Amino acid sequence: MPMVSLPEILNPAFEQRYGVVAFNAVDDLTLDGLIKAAERARSPLIVQISVKTVKFWGAKVVKDMFSTMAGRVSVPVTLHLDHCPDPAIARECLQLGWNSVLFDGTGLSFEENFRITREMTQFAAGFGAHVEGEVVAVAGVEDDVGSDVEGEQIPEEKLVAFIRETGICCYAPAIGTARGFYRSAADIRYDHLQRMVAATGLPMVLHGGSGLHDGVFHRLISLGTAKVYISTALKKTYGDGFRAYLHEHPTEYNPQKLIAAVQGDVMRMAQHYFKLFGSRGKA
Repeated sequence: MPMVSLPEILNPAFEQRYGVVAFNAVDDLTLDGLIKAAERARSPLIVQISVKTVKFWGAKVVKDMFSTMAGRVSVPVTLHLDHCPDPAIARECLQLGWNSVLFDGTGLSFEENFRITREMTQFAAGFGAHVEGEVVAVAGVEDDVGSDVEGEQIPEEKLVAFIRETGICCYAPAIGTARGFYRSAADIRYDHLQRMVAATGLPMVLHGGSGLHDGVFHRLISLGTAKVYISTALKKTYGDGFRAYLHEHPTEYNPQKLIAAVQGDVMRMAQHYFKLFGSRGKA
């Protein structure tokens, strides 16, 4: 199936109140495993790539790998650039045919973030692509992006103006979640999420999904969270898979069997989240 736009995946999820997983793939093994798992589950899928991974592989290499693998399945899949503070990298990806980007202007003033995000949505529109927006950074550092503390809160009326006037297709509110592994239970601001949905009617995005309890996911999705980030859990599955296989087969030197075993772990992890978020069978 050809790649589809981010709204084509998020809008039905928002309307029907199920969540679509946005996994941060790191290489061809994870990319292929996630897409194959989505096909088996008949689930839509958002594949995200960090700026760090783009710099490692190259934006065109990632796009070409994704297009080839996505073309082999019949479920809707989309390619998204995650947390990009550099407009030049975001534009490069959009020009190469990526479906969407998150311009991360949380390190800028509100006014500068607003201006560049609006410029980015206008640029993306020329390629039939879309932009995710973020104003207040969630806590946590991953892939060399972020801070240990959540960003300073901004009046909700300014956030609503940002969402309505920049042209973004989805918004990532800061509601108390964090990137990476949780050190303690998250104190979720459900009321803030509810107000953002009521004021904008736009699909919301959950950053810092790995490690939350199932009940938290279900409540956030029921309130309008249509896109759920899962990055740390994928990386843990990936690393643990290699370690476990090599520990069990210390004298075996068969790369294909090793790769197949780790990819199987990735696929089983993906199936868990498709079921948990309610996207299984929605494609």
